[in-house]
Amino acid sequence: MSHPIRIGVQLQPQHAPNYGLIRDAVRRAEDLGVDIVFNWDHFYPLYGDPEGAHFECWTMLGAIAEQTERVQLGALVTGGGYRNPDLLADMARTVDHVSDGRLILGIGAGWFQKDYDQYGYDFGTPGSRLALLKDYLARITDRLAKLNPQPVRDIPILIGGGGEKKTLRLVAQYASIWHSFADLDALKSKSGILAAHCAEVGTDPAAIEKSVAWPGVEAAPDFVAAGATLFTVGTGGPDYDLTKVAEAVHWRDSL
Repeated sequence: MSHPIRIGVQLQPQHAPNYGLIRDAVRRAEDLGVDIVFNWDHFYPLYGDPEGAHFECWTMLGAIAEQTERVQLGALVTGGGYRNPDLLADMARTVDHVSDGRLILGIGAGWFQKDYDQYGYDFGTPGSRLALLKDYLARITDRLAKLNPQPVRDIPILIGGGGEKKTLRLVAQYASIWHSFADLDALKSKSGILAAHCAEVGTDPAAIEKSVAWPGVEAAPDFVAAGATLFTVGTGGPDYDLTKVAEAVHWRDSL
């Protein structure tokens, strides 16, 4: 299965003093021709002023769904431990309907301790967070199958992370998209490990789209050769500079 080259933008919901700046960035991104608009699921900025302005992920996805017509949308990624998984499945199904079938359900095990501590969630350990993600993915897929009405489409699940024993096993079992935070060499080696997990669970590894951060025009062909087809540019407020996004879209269109 060959996947088309796609360009995403991660509009990081930080340092924007009002939501209008994010709404405008979404409009500009869709007008530029991006394929996917992502945000992220944190409660505090990850860089800049640690107590700076910040907005919540999933209520925003509902607004982005209503505002846009063409782009797919989702979180890069949802913090696995923040929400009851059955509720998260219902939220995803609802945003899927609001968007008429354009939602990607991005999820990971979570890592930013401040989010957990300040909002009353148990941070646990890397092992406990991965065990929770495994349990949650099973519950999410089970709940999605029970909801009335059903999702508009089979909602693609994006899993972010690169843990070779546990995370990549979950990618093989559940994901339509794997977002790797790895460099080129690690992407190549982890892709082989993912393929081995896929063989064990009976998944076609070619069916899983490989997603990476935008490496720039010169490096992008090497990532394509390594199997990556989804490239996402990150940008934060208050400026939401889309210069690199336009560069990536132009590169995609030139292929």
